[in-house]
Amino acid sequence: MAVQPRILIVEDDAHIRRLLRVAVERAGYAATEAATAREALSAADIDKPELVLLDLGLPDRDGLELIQLFRGRAGATVIVVSAREDTSEKVAALDLGADDYLTKPFDTEELLARVRTALRHRIAGETGQTMVLAGDIEIDLERRRVRRIGEEVHLSPKEYEVLAELAKRPDRVIGHRQLLRTVWGPAHEDHVDYLRIVVRNLRQKLETDPARPRLITNEPGVGYRLTGVR
Repeated sequence: MAVQPRILIVEDDAHIRRLLRVAVERAGYAATEAATAREALSAADIDKPELVLLDLGLPDRDGLELIQLFRGRAGATVIVVSAREDTSEKVAALDLGADDYLTKPFDTEELLARVRTALRHRIAGETGQTMVLAGDIEIDLERRRVRRIGEEVHLSPKEYEVLAELAKRPDRVIGHRQLLRTVWGPAHEDHVDYLRIVVRNLRQKLETDPARPRLITNEPGVGYRLTGVR
């Protein structure tokens, strides 16, 4: 019998916590609940969850402070589920290592889709997957090659590096600052125009309709996401 992935639900609102637990258990996951940061860290140490659904507005500690702890102590994937809508909060969560961000109120089916995607790519990362398929695009991370409908696409070094960073964490929003830091270096974290030019070039080369991108999508003010991955 397959082992159920373990999900830790960190939420101080009892009604939302029950809603999340029912949803994830019906989807076949094992769930653990925590109403405070203290309970959550204890549960993470004991249960070693594969994924954490994290509310930021906890009574004893800001949820942002827990993201790196969950990733460091339990190696967990983190999806923030919060009522905070400010772009700065999303950016902060992603910069700290959150894998995704869902704003309340949320659709349960969308939440479960995000969970499935995060767990699928977690497994792919653990198995060292080097080929990523997204729409008509094949991204060979080992050979540093990109093909569209079987034809090789020439990318500049910066274009390839941005695409590769998105492909390593598909369906996850990667923050502007993180992409700039990784591809251009720490001194260029604020040069968002560099990134916009590269993404525009990638869309011209990879999208069926660059004016309506479906492969590299934008989270306004936050970052970019590689979508359509299979």
